[in-house]
Amino acid sequence: MRQQRRQRTTPVAPSPQAAPTRKVSSGLPETGYALIVDGRAKSEFKTKEGAENEARELKQRFPMLQIKVYDAEAKRGEEIVLIPATPNDH
Repeated sequence: MRQQRRQRTTPVAPSPQAAPTRKVSSGLPETGYALIVDGRAKSEFKTKEGAENEARELKQRFPMLQIKVYDAEAKRGEEIVLIPATPNDH
């Protein structure tokens, strides 16, 4: 018959120094504007107009995506929503 093997467990002494903490990058710029697609920063722009134009174009091509323009100075994002075109009632 086979003998059962036992796992050896050795106690691990706690480290006298705490593990160093790492700063996790959010991927968002510190200046300018960023295009955020489905919660992930994709592109950076120097102007708000450039970021908004790209966001609208992308939203028209892929309306199912959640797209925001992030303003680094204000530290907030603005969601891009397409307004459906209505036919003229002339």
